[in-house]
Amino acid sequence: MSTAAPRPAAQDRLWSVDEHLEDVLATVRPLEPIELQLLDAQGCVLVEDVTVAVSLPPFDNSSMDGYAVRVADVAGASEEFPAALEVVGDVAAGAQAALLHVGPGQAARIMTGAPLPPGAETVVPVEWTDGGLGEGPVGSMRAHSLAPEGAFGPVRVYRPAEARAHVRAQGSDVRAGDRALSAGTVLGPPQIALLAAIGRGTVRVRPRPRVVVLSTGSELIQPGEELADGQIYDSNSFALTAAARDAGAIAYRVGAVADDPGTLRSTIEDQLVRADLLVTTGGVSVGAYDVVKEALSSVADEDEAGAGVDFRTLAMQPGKPQGFGTVGPDHTPLLALPGNPVSSYVSFELFVRPAIRALMGLTDLHRPTTRAKLTADRPLKSPRGRRQYLRATCADGTVSPVGGAGSHLVAALAHADALIVVPEDVDRVEPGTDVEVVLLD
Repeated sequence: MSTAAPRPAAQDRLWSVDEHLEDVLATVRPLEPIELQLLDAQGCVLVEDVTVAVSLPPFDNSSMDGYAVRVADVAGASEEFPAALEVVGDVAAGAQAALLHVGPGQAARIMTGAPLPPGAETVVPVEWTDGGLGEGPVGSMRAHSLAPEGAFGPVRVYRPAEARAHVRAQGSDVRAGDRALSAGTVLGPPQIALLAAIGRGTVRVRPRPRVVVLSTGSELIQPGEELADGQIYDSNSFALTAAARDAGAIAYRVGAVADDPGTLRSTIEDQLVRADLLVTTGGVSVGAYDVVKEALSSVADEDEAGAGVDFRTLAMQPGKPQGFGTVGPDHTPLLALPGNPVSSYVSFELFVRPAIRALMGLTDLHRPTTRAKLTADRPLKSPRGRRQYLRATCADGTVSPVGGAGSHLVAALAHADALIVVPEDVDRVEPGTDVEVVLLD
């Protein structure tokens, strides 16, 4: 959800990266919590601590296939002088151990995960026994249906076992009353497994935000179609939809919209029903066919203060033209990104990704950063007064530029795993200089 609080006036001024980001994050608010089934909650953020209701494991159980015995009965056992015990029954996983009791000189065949029966103090692996066959140590336990001796008769044990050996103690994983997961945890497969193991069928989370991505431009056609003169393939909507999913969102890609304000406006209005956040790419510059500004100016709720989309010039390269605001009756946040592929992607990383994570209720909104030594054939040049983001590869404490500074160079972006950040007051960076690096992987 978003608020409709007044935003700073765009005016005809140069915005810093930090000012624009601050405006975005001041508007975006975490989505309201809902109760979801476990698998539906994957990728969502917990909004409350989860307490263990039942200890895990809920009972003492065997970690091996073998025999449950008393410690004294196998003390001093060896291959030369094995301990001979009488098997009194089987304990399988899921069985009720209380139905069987192990007394002096007795043993119970026990399977991995089965409860330790009363009277038993330890478990000896089947490999330490003759398996009841009387033919020396065996390599495995024969299935009950295939064992002629059944679950009864003598078994010889060739090694002693300490108390509680090969026994998983009740509550050794988590105990009843323990905190299993804390509020703010992102639910991945291991967390889902833990919730299921302690008996939770549902969990209260903030849902994954729904992000609708659409690109604009009459020159754009879908991959797989044949290019005509003056046409290019729409890559931005694919890149940004994939990036939104990578950030944790449920992302919907809309086909490229032609340079017509009415068509774009109606498309956005149609998409509001399934959007917690809208992202457009293209049409935010100063060209005669940059129609996003014209289209979005009438999508806002004019009766609500703070609604509408501001179009700004940012002191950054790439990504100078940007738009941000809220549209529609629910004040759905909208970020309008430039159309050049690199500008669009860098803008996503700096502004859209933090917005998605804020909607999820996360506090860690940004990609990690580090310092690394610049390795390059020549000094890097940067326009003074703008914060530059250069595609790069980073490894072992060094970072190297990939491709040129052009905002159309998609191939270089595909090989980059980092962005070199050149501050606004720096116009030249010498090789060997320590630089700030945004890590993209």
